[in-house]
Amino acid sequence: MNRRVLLIVGIVVLVLVIGVWQTLFTVHQTQQALVLQFGDPKRAIKEPGLNVKLPFVQNIVYFDKRILSYDGPAEEIIAADQKRLVVDSFVRFQIDDPLKFFQSVGSENIARSRIGSMLNSSLRAVLGEVPLSAVLTGERADLMRKITERVNIEAANLGVVITDVRIKRADLPEANSQAIYARMKTEREREAREFRALGAEEAQRVRSRADREKRVLLAEAQKGAQILRGHGDGERNRIFAEAYGQDPEFFAFYRSMQAYSVALTREDTTMVLTPDSDFFRFFNDMQGRDRDPAR
Repeated sequence: MNRRVLLIVGIVVLVLVIGVWQTLFTVHQTQQALVLQFGDPKRAIKEPGLNVKLPFVQNIVYFDKRILSYDGPAEEIIAADQKRLVVDSFVRFQIDDPLKFFQSVGSENIARSRIGSMLNSSLRAVLGEVPLSAVLTGERADLMRKITERVNIEAANLGVVITDVRIKRADLPEANSQAIYARMKTEREREAREFRALGAEEAQRVRSRADREKRVLLAEAQKGAQILRGHGDGERNRIFAEAYGQDPEFFAFYRSMQAYSVALTREDTTMVLTPDSDFFRFFNDMQGRDRDPAR
């Protein structure tokens, strides 16, 4: 009897625990919940905390309350001036109405796909009305605001709010970029050739001026040297003349000794002269008098 009572009590307690477990649920501060009854939405819960539902009849679907992101693929867009542009953009959005979100898309992946289509159409609509230069200048912020407003209007039916739209990168297509780079390279090479030509011309002008100044300096130096040599030769001749006038015999002897020192420098010097040559006049007579040819 006691065992049967304990078993019944245990079953009742278990049923109560399961009932409480199925009745109570919590919503995290980063989430929001939607209460469904046989798949039919009954109420939305946006505030975090402990909540109650009907056990075994109602179930809970949770949605993220934080700001979510969608990073779209790069799209090629034609601007108003018919310039092609590759735009890489992203979107920040938040689930604002969980009931509408559940009824329209049901999941974040489907929502991102729909938002991507809206972003693509808005980018083409807004950027197609402005020239390429507007996308690459300070006007981009105003363009982003317009795109955000357009996407936000379209995304309102999804139960989401678009918080931000940004263009990460806006470049020309690869083929256009290569053509522009080639044109820029050609232009820079042309400028480099002009600069080199100007430099070569200036260098030639400097060299010519330096050569002319060098020739002038050399001519002036040679002129001065010739003048100095002339003065030196004149002074030398004057000194020689004065020395010769003071003692002609000693002067003749001195000049002969200088001639001997120059002519007889090496030991193997050979000279073919007649015995009575004037070159040897001081060899046998220190006075240098004429010798008798018969002796």
